[in-house]
Amino acid sequence: MRVYIINAFTRDRFGGNPAAVVPLDEWPDEETMQKMAAQHNLSETAFVVPSGADFSIRWFTPGVEVDLCGHATLAAAHAYFHHIGYPGDRIRFQSRSGWLTVSRGEGGLLILDFPAHQAEAAANLPEIEQGLGLKPMETWRSPYDYVAVLESQEALETIAPDFASISKLRSRGLIATAPGRDSDFVSRGFFPQSGIDEDPVTGSAHSVLTPYWASRLGRNRLSAIQVSGRRGYLDCEWKGDRVWIGGHARTYLVGEIQL
Repeated sequence: MRVYIINAFTRDRFGGNPAAVVPLDEWPDEETMQKMAAQHNLSETAFVVPSGADFSIRWFTPGVEVDLCGHATLAAAHAYFHHIGYPGDRIRFQSRSGWLTVSRGEGGLLILDFPAHQAEAAANLPEIEQGLGLKPMETWRSPYDYVAVLESQEALETIAPDFASISKLRSRGLIATAPGRDSDFVSRGFFPQSGIDEDPVTGSAHSVLTPYWASRLGRNRLSAIQVSGRRGYLDCEWKGDRVWIGGHARTYLVGEIQL
């Protein structure tokens, strides 16, 4: 099996969020895919199988299979466009979250077409306040995660998360977000429940962050930075029931898996 390790939402060989992409002819058993993802020890491994003229995609963290992953989908599209010779400018993946499309944009940009998710206002929970070490200005709940809105990028960058507290939340994880200095908004993502303490760049989080900030700022096209140590840069647009999430990708490794 071929494996590609690709940094998503960055132009930097050592930035963004690295994902492993494994193109296949047919699905291995789930236990094997989970063990492979644990062996790769990246936040996600994407497994891709042809499905007619399109593809099916599944994502595994080192600990669990997940329903939606943005950066590994972007990485998979990059692998097919740049290494596997996929001829079109638009590739479709069937997933647990329905059809997901990635299109080529200008200057090497790749654009994810994802379902939009509206967050609902939620009560602040002790696990969130203890996990962040501060009280959020607002707390929201998306279909996957809790969202904590902070006052400033400075407050977001200085968080020292208590992952034990965050792991007690009954959700995929916790997204913290704030207005940005050099972008419209910034975020960090914590997912100890899924085996990822802090995710470098979480594309799927922007399916809920984009509608939230678009409504708050009064415009649908937004720039975003996930201010992890590796940093990721995203161009977002709210399209009603869909969100377009644009970013670049950079190949780090092409290898061979021997099983």
